[in-house]
Amino acid sequence: MRKLLSLPPNLVRHFHKITGYDRAEWFCTNDPIGRKLGSGGGSAWLLKAAFEAQGGDLSFEEWLSSEKRLLLHAGGQSRRLPAYAPSGKILTPIPVFRWERGQRLSQDLLSLQIPLYQRIMDNAPERLHTLIVSGDVYIRATQPFQPIPEADVVCYGLWLDAEIAKDHGVFVSSRATPSVLKCMLQKPSVETLAQVRQDNYYLTDIGVWLLSDRAVKVLMKHSMKEGEVVNYDLYGEFGCCLGTNPTFDDPEVRDLKVAVVPLSGGEFYHYGTSHEIISSTLDIQNLVNDQREIMHHSRKPHPSIFQQNSEVWIKITEENKNLWIENSCVSERWTIAHDHIITGVPENDWQIGLRAGQCVDIVPVGESQFAVRPYGFNDQFRGSLTDPATTFIGQPFKEWAEERRIDMATIEEADDLQSARIFPVVDNKHDAGLVLRWMLNESYQQGGLFLWQHCRKISADEISAEANLLRLSEQRKEFRGKNWPFLAKNYAHSVFYQVDLEDAAREFAVHHVAEPSPLPEGEQLLTRIHDAMFRSELERLRGQEYASNEDKAFSLLREGLTETALASRQNPRMTVHPDQIVWGRSPVRIDIAGGWTDTPPYCLMEGGNVINFAIELNGQPPLQAYIRPSKEYRIVLRSIDLGASEEVRTYEELSDFNHVGSPFSIPKAALVLAGFQPGFSVEKFSTLEEQLREFGCGIEVTMLSAIPAGSGLGTSSILASTVLGALNDFCGLMWDKNEIGRRTLVLEQLLTTGGGWQDQFGGILPGVKLLQSDKGFDQKPIARWLSSSIFTQPEYRACHLLYYTGITRTAKSILSEIVRRMFLNQHDELAVLREMKAHTMDMYETIQRGNFSEIGRLVRKTWNQNQRLDRGTNPESVAEIIRRVDDLCAGYKLPGAGGGGYLYMIAKDPEAAARIMRILGENRSNDNARFVEMSLSETGLQVSRS
Repeated sequence: MRKLLSLPPNLVRHFHKITGYDRAEWFCTNDPIGRKLGSGGGSAWLLKAAFEAQGGDLSFEEWLSSEKRLLLHAGGQSRRLPAYAPSGKILTPIPVFRWERGQRLSQDLLSLQIPLYQRIMDNAPERLHTLIVSGDVYIRATQPFQPIPEADVVCYGLWLDAEIAKDHGVFVSSRATPSVLKCMLQKPSVETLAQVRQDNYYLTDIGVWLLSDRAVKVLMKHSMKEGEVVNYDLYGEFGCCLGTNPTFDDPEVRDLKVAVVPLSGGEFYHYGTSHEIISSTLDIQNLVNDQREIMHHSRKPHPSIFQQNSEVWIKITEENKNLWIENSCVSERWTIAHDHIITGVPENDWQIGLRAGQCVDIVPVGESQFAVRPYGFNDQFRGSLTDPATTFIGQPFKEWAEERRIDMATIEEADDLQSARIFPVVDNKHDAGLVLRWMLNESYQQGGLFLWQHCRKISADEISAEANLLRLSEQRKEFRGKNWPFLAKNYAHSVFYQVDLEDAAREFAVHHVAEPSPLPEGEQLLTRIHDAMFRSELERLRGQEYASNEDKAFSLLREGLTETALASRQNPRMTVHPDQIVWGRSPVRIDIAGGWTDTPPYCLMEGGNVINFAIELNGQPPLQAYIRPSKEYRIVLRSIDLGASEEVRTYEELSDFNHVGSPFSIPKAALVLAGFQPGFSVEKFSTLEEQLREFGCGIEVTMLSAIPAGSGLGTSSILASTVLGALNDFCGLMWDKNEIGRRTLVLEQLLTTGGGWQDQFGGILPGVKLLQSDKGFDQKPIARWLSSSIFTQPEYRACHLLYYTGITRTAKSILSEIVRRMFLNQHDELAVLREMKAHTMDMYETIQRGNFSEIGRLVRKTWNQNQRLDRGTNPESVAEIIRRVDDLCAGYKLPGAGGGGYLYMIAKDPEAAARIMRILGENRSNDNARFVEMSLSETGLQVSRS
């Protein structure tokens, strides 16, 4: 999705340098200076400018249909939010949410907005290429999206009370056809809305509109006159002409098909005024009050106090409510009250006294100067200076001027407070402090009056135009760099360990911040895990040895995951006859949604959702384990497929299992977990031979994995479960399938291979199922079985294909890097994982409905999500195979971590399946590539005796 932004002119010049965003993805322009275009004309201007810059040899129609675009309007004078007029409201810094994980200290309104708009465009029908939104709002959607209908215009709305709706546009629809727009009303009265509700529904417009290419062309036509863009309002004119019974009749606009969609679980926060940046942020911070969900113990004296990117050297008390300090230094000689916005103030030793409702904005101008702008919390920056209703710093402007002996006749552009030249531009910080005191409360100061009279003065509009945004941005970065050590030191009461720690480590390195003091050993385990990986990342960025702290993070994770299971020691007893064999066999699994959300530490922090299904290959469960007694008191391990064997006679040999690639790591670790090791057994023995004598026999374990290594089908985890299941029966351990699955997770931690729980539960449990776990170290997935008809009915069964690519890849290398980013709360990775988790529930609903084609589409989406987590998931050798059959598939993915192994495909129909088999059969990528017959397993893990 390409982003097209309409910004203040000054910000257009510096946007990419300030944000670091790619110019190819982010196009910026401004409305023509001195002309009002309205939201409709502004959209036309933005599209026209982007086409001229990027269209190349394409016609406008070809360019319009070539990709999806977001049009974000964030220009305007920002009269009611002066603090962020120079840099644009869209870049307003927003504090980290106290209940959220993975946010960045540098986040702003824009970075918070984009993910929702990306989700909307990802879910939009193909013909809807253009999304138009407003830049001064933050919108959240806490529930899955409902399907976006096919229409020329799709308008999102919220169910809001009439007292709120009366100040916005509303979409009216008949109760008989609630998704079809009847008409749009602009700021209707409460009485009008009461009448509307008698026979209709109404949704409040939130300024999120999807347009087809046809609708865009109609909008462009109405916004142009004689080849020039004119003033045309998207909402009040174009919008009020939409619908089956529009407010204004325009046949061309009325002919567009319009759908109205409520934003499920939608929340709307406006950031348009000084009051709203505090009230909206406060509302967001208080969305969650469950103390279990809040990751630190705040000591803020009042919840409506927000400090960020600042140095504050005075004591803040509960009396200082409605306080916003950002990119500022408030030194020891300041005194404050409440209802303040303080922005842009450089380091200073000023003696400033702020009365209630007084605000300060200092804006860098040129290379070294400062524009000094005090104002009132509720100032509107509108009206003639001689009008008694025009207020400045909370009092009539005329009164303010008279107190300071200002001749009103000398003020330029006095017709409107926004354009009046009243703000002094001074040469240094000392003068800035002096004139600020005079403008605020010390009208008697001769020095302040002299400065104001003799220096250049500019208007609020000119401050925005002349602000040195690069200086402003650099000052913010410097203050933020100074904040990091305090946040780290005060971690128990700050957001430090819940932020994106990869970003934090980068900032520590850039600003040369000293590494924090070590955490106490008694600190919460998850905090210690985050801390160790943060230190590792910081050491890596500084070119230092970092493996020790990385290993410590993984070691602490293993400690947390294994503690409960290892505390429950086992008492193995021989429960078979001397001539009996215990035979365990298991299917493998294919995951189609949510893979990776089951992986610690993500599932420990947020729980996991996975849908997978158990399959047999060529009519057989491919993973098998045989256990039989032996007369000699020793343990013999054999692998049929590897042609290897090993004899174990000591505890030391048995505990030597944590070597990746060793043929017998799994059975050794399984035997240890079964109690054949000191520390794991209820009883104590001096030697393994002594324990086996007490047990009653030696043990022979034979394994068969009739499937290639690196298959992606969960082979190693399910083989471990199969061995544990057979040992459970052989030794009378009384584990059920759930306990076997949990102990497999422990086993993999002992092997240091890591991994989640979906593989083993996918094979242990039969059929198609949704597996879900809550957060916490004690992971206990719950299974919900789904209908298998979409996989087994004759018209669908032939469409499910499994192809062995002959390409292998070890999952551990993929796993360690993805898990490393989980430890670091890495923002982008957490976003994908949460999307995967929600996507799993979409898949769940789709399977329940039996929608075959939609299941294919969602599997394809799963595959795209996997690639966003790890680029190596789809190497070129695999991509080449996929390209040959892409158009014949409804969906496909490599199961598991990807990178090789098996390719699961859902053909569009049986004929397409036959063509896929023929194409890949005739174009084998290597000698091992082949199709494998797969069938749904209705049994899962089976254990029986001879």
